Amino acid sequence: GEWNTLVEERDFLHQSFSLIRKEEPKVLPVSSWENEKLIRESTGYSNLDNALGGGLVKGQVILIAGEPGIGKSTLLLQVSDKFAKDKKVLYVSGEESGSQIALRAKRLNIDNSNLLIYPEINLERILKVLEEENPNLLVLDSVQTIFSEKLESSAGSVSQVREVTYRITEYCKERSIPAFIVGQITKEGSIAGPKVLEHIVDTVIQFEGERFNFYRIVKVIKNRFGSTGEIAVFRMTDRGLEEVAEPSAFFISEKAKAPGSVVFPHTEGSKPVLLEVQALVIPALYTTPQRKTQGFDPNRLALILAVLEKEAKIFTRDQDVFVNIAGGMTVKEPAVDLAVAMAVVSSKREKEIPQDTVIFGEVGLSGEIRAVHFGDLRLKEARRFGFRRALIPKNLDVEIEGMEVLPVSHVSEAIELLF
Repeated sequence: GEWNTLVEERDFLHQSFSLIRKEEPKVLPVSSWENEKLIRESTGYSNLDNALGGGLVKGQVILIAGEPGIGKSTLLLQVSDKFAKDKKVLYVSGEESGSQIALRAKRLNIDNSNLLIYPEINLERILKVLEEENPNLLVLDSVQTIFSEKLESSAGSVSQVREVTYRITEYCKERSIPAFIVGQITKEGSIAGPKVLEHIVDTVIQFEGERFNFYRIVKVIKNRFGSTGEIAVFRMTDRGLEEVAEPSAFFISEKAKAPGSVVFPHTEGSKPVLLEVQALVIPALYTTPQRKTQGFDPNRLALILAVLEKEAKIFTRDQDVFVNIAGGMTVKEPAVDLAVAMAVVSSKREKEIPQDTVIFGEVGLSGEIRAVHFGDLRLKEARRFGFRRALIPKNLDVEIEGMEVLPVSHVSEAIELLF
């Protein structure tokens, strides 16, 4: 930055955000309030419906974020087409012209008279067209390109993003119209704009995956109408995005039969997913050994390597260690610790972990294996895909028919059992 380069951003935003309040609220005991029955509508994709908690709720506003070119617009155009079979959809584009969207629709074999395309960036005009067309679903692509005449600032500024999101949400809530809002992301991977953007909407979903790979993962970060952590997996083809019915089968379909590979039953939402954890240990190329990870916290890897050295005499101080969660998934739950530790030991000793074995458990600083949640669900998913053995924390009292459960209390005990 340079001196005298700050410019005041004047905010003429109307003072009151009267979000969906048609009448004054009453003060009543919690038992007196009636539970409103949620009526859900399908997006046309069963895995996306499941990730959202059963489908779209009337008035639900969903923010979808992801890297440029990853397929957000393609997914929403396909969802719009399926939704518009017997309903009206308004697709508002602030990034592409109508002819550009029509060209993409032609590639996807989309020709639907109920799917209305409106290339516009003026919020007041958009609200006017919404009033005239009264659609059953709204798609706004993207919120950072839309501006309101009520503000002097340019599109994409903090005040503009806040104003646009508030007024679109207010409109959709009042008329019970579900809406998808596309959000751009920063170079760090977080959603661009003020944090209030994520607070205003009902649901936040992250669209993940490598641009030059064929898979895409929808992960639910926030959901007022369902659980978080749910995922939906899609495959990018020349016909657009196709849903993957069995994510577990997808992620472990190419599992390597080699040292350093192990299957971990991951659960962040209500449905477990089997993932392959890969580790590679080689002599250090430089004076300072490298610690590289993909889809896993490098700080957590450093902790696990320290525990292995102190408690199990597995030394990697002169070796490079690489850890990868295959398939592009990112795992943050500590239940993956034991799987990572065993993958590292397997690679270092050049001994395969049995192909019919799954591993999970949190590793403590003294080498103890701590219990994690959803142990029974993890094992049932593993058993469903033919796994017969499971290395799990000793404190978990879980038994699954047809599966040999190996409870361990310390990382050294786990190494002794496997190797």
